[in-house]
Amino acid sequence: MNIHKTLTFLAFYASTFVAASSAAVWEVGGTWYQSLNQPSFTPPSWVFGPVWTILYLMIAIVAYRIAYAQETSWKIPTLALWALQIVLNALWTPIFFGAKNLGGAMIYIGLLWVTICVLIWTTRQVDKLSAFLLLPYLAWVSFASVLNFAFWSLNP
Repeated sequence: MNIHKTLTFLAFYASTFVAASSAAVWEVGGTWYQSLNQPSFTPPSWVFGPVWTILYLMIAIVAYRIAYAQETSWKIPTLALWALQIVLNALWTPIFFGAKNLGGAMIYIGLLWVTICVLIWTTRQVDKLSAFLLLPYLAWVSFASVLNFAFWSLNP
């Protein structure tokens, strides 16, 4: 891998790191979160770190593969959708944990879910392996959406 490609990958991975770093700013899993009525299917807090680490690595790989894929009319819109999903991903934590706005977080995770679905579809037009790599992300955000909804329902 040449230096340009290495720097490109590192830039995409840094973007996912920035999205993840919002968790360090807010009291994720802290007193307020622990005081909420918890859905019965809430995973233990230690699960989130390893899952997101793997997902963020896959998300960065997807962006890298799209950036270096064969030119197609789908490439720029796909990278734009990738950027949108990482922004929505980064915004969810401050809304849920910072603003403690479970309903607002539900809206953002819904927008993220739709964006990921469209991203998978457009990515498939550019690089089928990358579209496949996004499926675990969609599955986890689907679960997180159900979890967010349950928290919202249990904590009016």
